[in-house]
Amino acid sequence: MILDNLIRKNVKNMSAYSSARDEFNADDQNYLFLDANENPFDSDYNRYPDPYQNALKDAISKIKQIPKENIVLGNGSDEVLDLIFRAFCEPKEDEIITMPPTYGMYDVLANLNAIKTVQVRLKEGFQIDVQGVLSAITDKTKLIFICSPNNPSGNLLQINDVKNILDHFSGLVVIDEAYIDFATSSSFISELNDYPNLIITQTFSKALAHAGIRVGMCFASERIITVLNKIKPPYNINQLSQTKALEVIQNFDTYIFQVQIIKSERELIANELKKVSWIKHIFPSESNFLLCRVDSANLRYGQLLEKKIVVRNRTNQPLCENCLRFTVGTPEQNQTLLNALKEINS
Repeated sequence: MILDNLIRKNVKNMSAYSSARDEFNADDQNYLFLDANENPFDSDYNRYPDPYQNALKDAISKIKQIPKENIVLGNGSDEVLDLIFRAFCEPKEDEIITMPPTYGMYDVLANLNAIKTVQVRLKEGFQIDVQGVLSAITDKTKLIFICSPNNPSGNLLQINDVKNILDHFSGLVVIDEAYIDFATSSSFISELNDYPNLIITQTFSKALAHAGIRVGMCFASERIITVLNKIKPPYNINQLSQTKALEVIQNFDTYIFQVQIIKSERELIANELKKVSWIKHIFPSESNFLLCRVDSANLRYGQLLEKKIVVRNRTNQPLCENCLRFTVGTPEQNQTLLNALKEINS
């Protein structure tokens, strides 16, 4: 892979915005900062945040065991995904490949950036149609998106299938690992040195329990990270989010413990759902949710809503006819769900 051939021409030729903190950045409070037109009166947040989130990246680097130079952070993973589109895809020229049913933002961002989406459906069992994907690649294909564990199906995609695509594609492969902490398999981060065309995204929204602070993580080669840093907004992670995310990493064991509870509850719920007559199939999950095929998704969704329980109706997604997606809640929330299902079942 020659990365220079993948970068958009205007991105390759542009100069990055140089913020005041780019030109001079120091934690030494003895400096008098009169460079950024900030309000001088101290409010704890009157200064611009670190545009490169160095303290947070240092902490993430230790947890993920990857150099900070291989990390870029976004205002949620969706911003990271959008940066990838804008860095590498020429509007109205390039194409991407997605594998439905999958996370819907890939298509949304492709449309937003005027990029054609080529869809290669997952096979029955929600695994990659490798030959279908490889056959769909053209000289216009810049990105292939792989969600593993997959949303909405919940399963891990087979590692050898993913590596097969990485081995035979000269563009960039983006693996969305939003749910990887709930899985038995480890992250593809360990494969970055072997695959220079690999980009991995993760998030603070799922296992780390902080969807509200909007912090997404991206791991890639230093060269790819340099390109993404070049085009990202200068202060894309606000100081409140940086501070809170750092606290999360410092209390990482708490969230690992919560993940173990969620995984245990996932198995408990799966066993109980088997007793509900109108639930026809429970798909294997390595995520924090269960996808279930029911007799009538629209009917059962409405019945649960009447009991003030909101699940996700995925019946309009490929391979998901009459499927509902249940997020694993706390033990108390899960018991409320199971009680409601029993009432509906009777």
